[in-house]
Amino acid sequence: MNSEATHSHGSKCCGCLMSRRCFLAAATTATAATALLGRKAWGAEGNLGDYIELGKFRPRPSVKIRGATVRQKPPYWLGWPGTSYDLEERRKAFAQGFAESAKAAEVEVSLKEEPIESEEGVAAFITEIQGEKPDAVVLTLQHMGIWGWADKISKAGIPTILFAPIGVGFTGHVLEISRRTGVHVVSSLEMSGIEQAFRMIRAKKQFENTKLLVVAGNERKESVVDRLGTQVKYIPRDSLHELFNQMPETEEVKSVADSMMKDAEKIVEPTKQDALNAARSYITAKRLLENEGCNAITSDCLGMVSSKVVPTPPCMAASFFQDAGVTYGCEADVHGALSLMLSSYLADKPGFMNDPVPETVKNYLIVAHCTSGTCLDGLGKSREPFILRSHSESSLGVSPQVLWRKDQKVTLVRFQKPTEVIVDTGTVVANVQTPPAGGCRTNFEIAMDRVEDVRDVAGFHQVVFYGDHRRDVEAFCQMFGLGMVNSAEASAKPKAT
Repeated sequence: MNSEATHSHGSKCCGCLMSRRCFLAAATTATAATALLGRKAWGAEGNLGDYIELGKFRPRPSVKIRGATVRQKPPYWLGWPGTSYDLEERRKAFAQGFAESAKAAEVEVSLKEEPIESEEGVAAFITEIQGEKPDAVVLTLQHMGIWGWADKISKAGIPTILFAPIGVGFTGHVLEISRRTGVHVVSSLEMSGIEQAFRMIRAKKQFENTKLLVVAGNERKESVVDRLGTQVKYIPRDSLHELFNQMPETEEVKSVADSMMKDAEKIVEPTKQDALNAARSYITAKRLLENEGCNAITSDCLGMVSSKVVPTPPCMAASFFQDAGVTYGCEADVHGALSLMLSSYLADKPGFMNDPVPETVKNYLIVAHCTSGTCLDGLGKSREPFILRSHSESSLGVSPQVLWRKDQKVTLVRFQKPTEVIVDTGTVVANVQTPPAGGCRTNFEIAMDRVEDVRDVAGFHQVVFYGDHRRDVEAFCQMFGLGMVNSAEASAKPKAT
């Protein structure tokens, strides 16, 4: 099959394997007695048979943003935006745009009814927000002469979004304040900039409301990620495969297995039993998250495969999780899991954690791993085509070979540490087949931006996702005090000899 396959399954609902409604519809073909037997077998240790909706694990915190319009007292005479500019008409239009953006970003915005038009009004608003402590403040600026007031409000200790519609700010006005930690300036008429700014505030709250389960080693312990606030809970690796071994082939298992085989573009190595085992792995992971009170996971998957304690790696489970906006990272890599959260929370898109390979003849970066989400355009969007393959390194079970779209712009991110992110961009050139190439099943070439020599691409287990989101990631890092570097800058640093 041509590696650049057409989107013959683009109309299929993304994430239907995780939907209770879809599962129950499929399960109606089974007898009630069979379903009951499966539930009893899995429920032997206490309600383990209850259906678990995967989407419930995605953090949906309450995000409160306070807003106000800041301007000189009208009527104006001279100065931008000008006397012909209808202040109230534009203020109402912006308020409507804020409401629509808030709904899309799943945040709550409360706008102050009266504009702030004096020093006293600025002082009173600062007192209000310091008392309320909202997650962020958004200010609409309606005169070029009030940047000093905006500056005072931005120093109140609350993350601040400054919306400067075209006509109220020169480059000199935004030069310093737009690069300050805790501030994000949208100098535009595009409401998409406001929506993304709201999503940035939500993403930070989602990090703070995430409890990441790390399945590795032999001990239980907990910690909190610096700056991001994410809780991390470690449990012994045996916890996962022991629970998997208890998992019978319930009606949900059969439904999930049937769906993955039906929806695949092609099936190469896996058998029906492999698909059933992959479905068991997926449902086991949901159960483990439920048992441990967590909502994201990364496991020592290679360790479990190499020690042959499971008949399938969790590659398909991880794909299903990513498509539902729930992080499932590979190889117990905490920073890799945090990077997957960044694409999911900031862009609402599944990320692809990968191993980077330099293609030195064509100067492309090849990124490869045995799992990838399929709803690459965004959560709830249509799927990219995928082929069911075996896990490349072990020939076990099921791994998805997802065909990434040629000429698609992509962003690469990687938390090197909790306080620093590598950010790069590029364009998908072609999918790579295994064989003739070696390596993992989802495997494609990227022409990198701003990186002259692909050997200089920084990091390992970078997360790739659709779209050029470099400026969005930069804004997130600036707002919350994270360091940021791209590969060109990293390669320019002096190297140890």
